[in-house]
Amino acid sequence: MKSTNKPSYKPPNPDILQLAERHANQPEALLDVLKEAQSIDGYLKSKTIADVATALKVPASQANSVASFYSMLALKPRPKNILRVCNGPVCWLCGGEKVRRATDELLHENPDWTVENSSCLGLCDRAPAALVNDEQAGPVTLDRVSDLADSWRGRSTDYSQPRQGELRVMMSKAGLIDPDSLESALAYDAYCGLRQALAMSPQDVLVEVETSGLTGRGGAGFPVGRKWRFVAQASQTPKYIICNADESEPLIFKDRVLIDTNPHQILEGMAIAGYACGASEAFVYIRGEYEYQAQRLERAVHQAEAAGLLGDQVQDSDFCFHIHVHRGAGAYICGEETALIESLEGKRGEPRIRPPYPPSYGYHGLPTLVNNVESYAAVPAILCNGAQWYRSLSNATTPGTKMYMLLGHVNQPGLFEAPFGLTLRQVIDDFGGGMRSGSMFQFALTGGAAGTIVPPALLDVPIDYTSGVKGVSLGAGVFLICDQTVPPVAFLRELLKFFTYESCGKCTPCRVGTHRAHAILTRLVAGQGMPGDVAELYALAENLQIASFCGLGQSVPTPMRSALTHFAQDFAAAEARQTTSGG
Repeated sequence: MKSTNKPSYKPPNPDILQLAERHANQPEALLDVLKEAQSIDGYLKSKTIADVATALKVPASQANSVASFYSMLALKPRPKNILRVCNGPVCWLCGGEKVRRATDELLHENPDWTVENSSCLGLCDRAPAALVNDEQAGPVTLDRVSDLADSWRGRSTDYSQPRQGELRVMMSKAGLIDPDSLESALAYDAYCGLRQALAMSPQDVLVEVETSGLTGRGGAGFPVGRKWRFVAQASQTPKYIICNADESEPLIFKDRVLIDTNPHQILEGMAIAGYACGASEAFVYIRGEYEYQAQRLERAVHQAEAAGLLGDQVQDSDFCFHIHVHRGAGAYICGEETALIESLEGKRGEPRIRPPYPPSYGYHGLPTLVNNVESYAAVPAILCNGAQWYRSLSNATTPGTKMYMLLGHVNQPGLFEAPFGLTLRQVIDDFGGGMRSGSMFQFALTGGAAGTIVPPALLDVPIDYTSGVKGVSLGAGVFLICDQTVPPVAFLRELLKFFTYESCGKCTPCRVGTHRAHAILTRLVAGQGMPGDVAELYALAENLQIASFCGLGQSVPTPMRSALTHFAQDFAAAEARQTTSGG
């Protein structure tokens, strides 16, 4: 007997259809629509995800895949308020674990709140840091934990006054202009670099940037002008400009400060790049935890378009340039440029096979320029003052200035701008006010979470993009200074905890290798070492480097090897601790 039951069809939620219409029903808006749809019920129901897929005409499998990938999207019910407590290395060093336990005790029975760990919030200069819904908070001391559920958010660090010895280019207007006022920015020559560029040919702009020697500031140090030329010479059109503001690696917060102090110089740098490369559309991909900064950029875009400085017929020329601000949703891997492009296209933020590279095959398979926030921020001054002026700022091999972040056991942590070629000793003594009272330098993590762990013997190595081979990475320009109270084994465990959580899982070496290394380090810290643990850590580092699919897994061995090499006795002692006690 045939069943008379027919599957029922429920039409898509009208609210979802309206959300999709606001984004022009573009499949690329999948992540944006999912984030906005989440506010309807506080999480993403299966029906909601299916409705979004229907509205945007994407496969339901793709919508579910994206919804399950990003940490800021929820597939289960949760309270209306979310407190994200940072457990990155800097917050760990500053007592973040105690803050997390205190928040758990305070809010665990409150039905309106949930407490979550976050790998890093980009608030390292406010450690221990937290995110209260979309609001940034810190430093969160134990006596202030109870105030987080109210309106207390702490205070951001003031960088308006330069430190002694600073040479400011990108930060030269910090404290002088109102970052939310175009009129204020124009009073200090905002968009004069773009005006100068428009008076030149695109080819001449390329030559000027190439001659300046500007290098990429995301960590790799690739020549900016060369990358621009790759895009300019690509035959396919249209072309795209992308600003990578997905600043998700622990210790790094410079891009946030640049956005907060002078957003217009970043937009101006992007527009100059667009003119030189032949692109008329651009995106700022900004991490989801930077909602405040995303809104600031959007205001700046709207102001500049209304004044004719961006948009159609820029400054009464034939050049058109439109910038869109795109928010991420919690995924460190999206800082990798091809993963970022995948996410921008409405997909999971998983890296692509390279080659081809973005300058020839990027957004939608078209020529795409991807540079870091700091890279774009340096461009307007080069066009205003000339390439030779920029080269004259530094006697180091790498021209120009760099944004540096200094954290840990120094008297004056924070951010400063200076030329290349500084040594760690100069960073600590000249810009950090020396070690704190009672602190002796034991090691520093330089470059970022994937940087080098540096012992006292390397304090006087000049640091630039080539110093990594000498054991001191520049990377994004960050230095975490640790004194004698920080066990190297425990510190490396904290780094691996971050990489374990943030591995996208696409490839086995990274997915399994980071977990295995973290498990071994956790055991060593707990006094449960086993014979062969250190040898296995060396082997895991080797396998991660040669077999991982992308830069995340390939860079994890850098801190592993440097720690194992420079602090071999500490690791050997940790391995032997259980062995000698009969374990």
